[in-house]
Amino acid sequence: MLNDPLANALSNILNKENAKTKECLIKPSSKIIKEILSIMKDNYYVGEFKEIEDSKGNMLSINLLNKINKCGVIKPRFSVKKDGYEKFEKRFLPAKGFGILIVSTPLGIMTNEEAKKKGIGGKLLAYCY
Repeated sequence: MLNDPLANALSNILNKENAKTKECLIKPSSKIIKEILSIMKDNYYVGEFKEIEDSKGNMLSINLLNKINKCGVIKPRFSVKKDGYEKFEKRFLPAKGFGILIVSTPLGIMTNEEAKKKGIGGKLLAYCY
């Protein structure tokens, strides 16, 4: 039984990246996983992805670019104020300006840089570098 589908998806992606495969299948699919994958795609960590219809729930097929060093979820989901991102960047990312934190905000899911520009806080979901 899956306790955290997002954590399973990101660890599956990381395992496939380390094995140098070109494609990764993730099951089950969810809106949050798709949002996070689209953010990772916009930041050139993964390639195209598509949803595959299945009788037991949908799957996601992702083209990997082999550009991820590490990615994962942030548990517990820390709350961040609009000026508190730097503390978590130091904790989860290896260097300043290297990698992304993915944040759930009232305006939707976005990276920490976008949230800083808009001046809003939120809950930390994941990191990738």
